[in-house]
Amino acid sequence: MHTAYYSFVLTFLSFVGFAQKEYGNSITKEELKSHLYIYASDEFEGREAGTEGEKKAITFLSDYYQSIGVAPGNSDGTYFQHMKLRVDRKNIESTNVLAFIKGSEKPEEVLVITAHLDHVGKSRGGQVYNGADDDGSGTVAMLEVAEAFQKAVLDGKGPKRSILFLHVSAEEKGLLGSNYYTSYPVYPLDNTVVNLNIDMIGRVDDFHKDNPNYVYLIGSDILSKDLHEISEEMNAKYTQIELDYRYNDPTTIVNEFGRNTANCYYYRSDHYNFARHEIPVIFYFNGTHEDYHQPTDTIEKINFDMLERRSRLIFYTTWELANRKERIQLKSDINRIVENDCKAYDR
Repeated sequence: MHTAYYSFVLTFLSFVGFAQKEYGNSITKEELKSHLYIYASDEFEGREAGTEGEKKAITFLSDYYQSIGVAPGNSDGTYFQHMKLRVDRKNIESTNVLAFIKGSEKPEEVLVITAHLDHVGKSRGGQVYNGADDDGSGTVAMLEVAEAFQKAVLDGKGPKRSILFLHVSAEEKGLLGSNYYTSYPVYPLDNTVVNLNIDMIGRVDDFHKDNPNYVYLIGSDILSKDLHEISEEMNAKYTQIELDYRYNDPTTIVNEFGRNTANCYYYRSDHYNFARHEIPVIFYFNGTHEDYHQPTDTIEKINFDMLERRSRLIFYTTWELANRKERIQLKSDINRIVENDCKAYDR
């Protein structure tokens, strides 16, 4: 290799890394906090699917994307994928929110980032379940990741592959919004490169009280070795978070609501509806805690330092997946944990 060419390559790679970190650093705990104090407020009434509170959340999300210049993601030119769903023997109407950044070189290849926009609403007595962690934390993380990519776009450094920011509804009703999207995909599933799903990344669980610098990753190595290696590499390079894989095995026991049960987390959030279509996934998760599905899951308990760091990890991983030369590949043997064989957990 000629010296001049070698110098050029090093300079180019250094520039790419600098740009990546520059935009990652635009994700801040101050902005995450600002978003979450709105999104997990009483005004949104617990965001139960099909309610007026959820409609307020949907409007907030679409208005935000419009304000930062990220395009609508549905084929009809809107941010909305409207759904009619059957829930508890009732018909409800709900909506997924889709925002889209088109890739500059391989626009037909799409990365899908998901977070569920709904929560469990209000008690019969009117007490609001704010869901600051579940999944307010994942929702605002996705807003910040989208804004970071949009800044890159405006600087002429947008992603080579397309990115769909998909806020799904009715996760709390049985992953219904993500099931609807994968049943009626706006972008072909064959061209869907990966799903990165963010569901509860704002808290610290009992296992990590003495070391909050962690995040659980579930599914990263199940369908794609490439995905797992890229995730590890981006973390080592940029964020240095302890990546905890204990729940990658769905039979690992967890205590929830006073009982011990198989965790089954691989099947319990929206990534599963992509995984069952043989799309590689990562589920980012902080673990459950005493406020899980309680009215006490409130904003003042969020660890915004860790929310910032975990959000940046997701950004860096997305950046690499969107810009690398080759699309990540599936493993040759992907029979392990594609269909739901985890019957121990009764959702």
